[in-house]
Amino acid sequence: MAEEEARLALQRLIEERGEDYAGLSRLLGRNPAYVQQYIKRGSPRRLAEEDRRRLARYFGVEEALLGALPAEPATHALVPVPRLDVGAAAGAGAFGGDERARGHIAFDGSWLRRVARGAPEQLSIIRVAGDSMAPTLSDGDDILVDRGDAGERLRDGIYVLRIDDVLVVKRLALNPAARTVSIRSDNPAYPGWPDCPLDAIDVVGRVVWTGRRIG
Repeated sequence: MAEEEARLALQRLIEERGEDYAGLSRLLGRNPAYVQQYIKRGSPRRLAEEDRRRLARYFGVEEALLGALPAEPATHALVPVPRLDVGAAAGAGAFGGDERARGHIAFDGSWLRRVARGAPEQLSIIRVAGDSMAPTLSDGDDILVDRGDAGERLRDGIYVLRIDDVLVVKRLALNPAARTVSIRSDNPAYPGWPDCPLDAIDVVGRVVWTGRRIG
């Protein structure tokens, strides 16, 4: 609400209830001209939070009528991210699976915004299959994939790719000048694919978090 509207609302309440400026100022513990100056001169520009609360309680109205700002959204609300029934191969014998959700994991919203660039609906969790990304990622790890962090945002890092309808998780190293990308495994026992044309790879999303069972 604009502050001008809040001043007009307070003035209407005073007139309707037959109150006076000086009496309300004393109620607030202010100098006698405080309320009149707020309404007529706009000084102070906004009522102090405690003054506004006390006046709203006195008149029996919502604080919003007197200029209270909208409540801040809950920054720590939990955001559910679907766990898809697919695996991203990190080794031989990969499979694609289907992409049905088989549950959700809830993350703190503020943490999720720091970790991922994509909107919540662009996030999903899949499992790692194989050991080609060991020791960074292990067989059975859950990985959080940000589908909103690909395309023009592509940069060095770990990504999920789709190759012949099979999902694979690999480390990418870009060569922007040549418009190529090297696809690598963190496990040196597995070969990589150097200097692949960017338009020849299908990037699903960036891996931004991993979770695993200990023991």
